[in-house]
Amino acid sequence: MEHYLNIIKNSYSEFSTYLVDEITLHYTYKPLWQNFFYLLIAVSLFFFVLEIVVPWRKKQAVFRKDFWLDAFYMFFNFFLFSLIIFYAASNVVVNLFTDGLAAIGITNLVAFEVQSWPIWAHLLLGFVVRDFVQWWIHRLLHKSEFLWEFHKVHHSVEQMGFAAHLRYHWMENVVYKSLEYLPLALIGIGLNDFFIIHLFTLIVGHYNHANIKLPEWVKGLGFGALIGAFFAFIAVQASPIGALAIIGIAMLIGVLVSPWIKYIFNSPEMHIWHHAYHLPKERYSGVNFGLTLSCWDYIFGTKYIPSSGRDIALGFEGLDEFPDSFLGQELHVGLSKKKLSNTSILDKQ
Repeated sequence: MEHYLNIIKNSYSEFSTYLVDEITLHYTYKPLWQNFFYLLIAVSLFFFVLEIVVPWRKKQAVFRKDFWLDAFYMFFNFFLFSLIIFYAASNVVVNLFTDGLAAIGITNLVAFEVQSWPIWAHLLLGFVVRDFVQWWIHRLLHKSEFLWEFHKVHHSVEQMGFAAHLRYHWMENVVYKSLEYLPLALIGIGLNDFFIIHLFTLIVGHYNHANIKLPEWVKGLGFGALIGAFFAFIAVQASPIGALAIIGIAMLIGVLVSPWIKYIFNSPEMHIWHHAYHLPKERYSGVNFGLTLSCWDYIFGTKYIPSSGRDIALGFEGLDEFPDSFLGQELHVGLSKKKLSNTSILDKQ
């Protein structure tokens, strides 16, 4: 017991120190671009500017409904929730899990020694495996009536914008992290790898929810720049001139393959339908579950883009009665006994 109490104590100390260091920049052990606190702000500001310059729904206010609520959710889910309980609790659970395995003679979960692979290879594998697992977890959040009650928080968005990406109930952190832990542990994905993967998915997730409309070639340019930067600075560790050359080539390739990018990566035009209030009854369990990659929805037949979707109503049956404050949404529990209509994404008919 004392061992786990020390884990809790050390976890609170570690994360509070980390958070203070992130905000004050009081560290020397990593470069500035790995500061996730200010990266979150920078990425958010980038998409905020895009929403002003190239809005998809031009009549939607820049500071749309619940803009500041969603902004608070961003920092709560990434930082405050971990400070309050999640970082310590997850460390305890991981130690309990590994101690339990050790008790039956299993001391190493790693099934594939990916750390010996080239960095680009194990990062790519970690990204694809994580996104695939998350796609199935996302489907589970819609299929399970119990989990849907928590996932309603994310679907309570009525006007879409980049910050809606991180409006979700704290329980989703628990569900996602718990179910994705084992497959990632089996392939030996480390914390440094996870940071890079997490940054990429943050950018794409903000893009998916943003109120922006970009030409296909610009999307290709953007994804090419992201992937090029990964190879230039992470996988290849090129010189500044070499890095610029790699990014430039990747951007050119991105433009050339831009007509096919929608079959690989998610987009606002696709994700808006995931939040649709009205869906056909045969789509009762939801559509377009992709978080970063859209290919899973094409492969498993859950892709649904019947029209532009620009001005469709968002939400779910009973949204008018759903709490509209942070505390109300976070404390929302219990299964609804109300019969759901044919247009509800949980319609069981």
